Formats: sequence, C-alpha cells, structure tokens
Amino acid sequence: MRDILLQVSGIVAIAAAGIHGVLTETRIFPRMSIEPQSLRTLSRFVWQIPTVAWIAGGVLLIAAPSMQSDAARHWIVITSACLLAFSALGNAVGTRGRHFGWIVLGAAAAIAVAGY
Repeated sequence: MRDILLQVSGIVAIAAAGIHGVLTETRIFPRMSIEPQSLRTLSRFVWQIPTVAWIAGGVLLIAAPSMQSDAARHWIVITSACLLAFSALGNAVGTRGRHFGWIVLGAAAAIAVAGY
C-alpha cells in the first residue's frame, strides 16, 4: 500500500505540473506584455521552474518503490514532500486560497508522506 501511495503522489505531482505548464503557456503568457523581449523569455523560463521540479519529484516518487535503498526512499519522499508542501503554501498565500493548485499540491505532499 505504501508503494501505491508514493506512485499516486508522483502521478498527482506530474499532473499538477502538466496543468501548470499548459495553462501558463496558453492563458497567462499570451496576455502579458513584458519588455524587453529578453526579459519576457527569462520570465517564461523562471515561471516554468516549478513545472520541471514537480515533474522531477513526481518521477522520483514513482520510482522510489523500486529502489533497493531505504535511505534513497527516505530522502526522495522527504525532499519531494517538502517541495510540494512549500509550493502549496506559496500558492495558498499568493492567491489567498482562491486557486485550486494549493489543494492539489498539498494533497500530493500528504499522499507522499502517507506512503513513507
């Protein structure tokens, strides 16, 4: 059961990353006007850093059950859960709780801890 919880947490993290990445590129950036163009490109890359981090954490959570090392599993779960929980907190504070992203990220963190 613990292994399934880790894999579900990883899938939720990857899904959140996919939704974040797609909505950012289709809804947010087309409406923003940032000058100069080089700053716009930089903003786009910086905005997508969480997307890459959540995908990486999700992949590691999915792979953790197949690892032979308890220490690797421990640090993958702790690091990924902290990443997801901090992202959930930032989302909740930044949007004053009006955005569903903090719930999804918080759920992924909680499921990862439950699978520990």
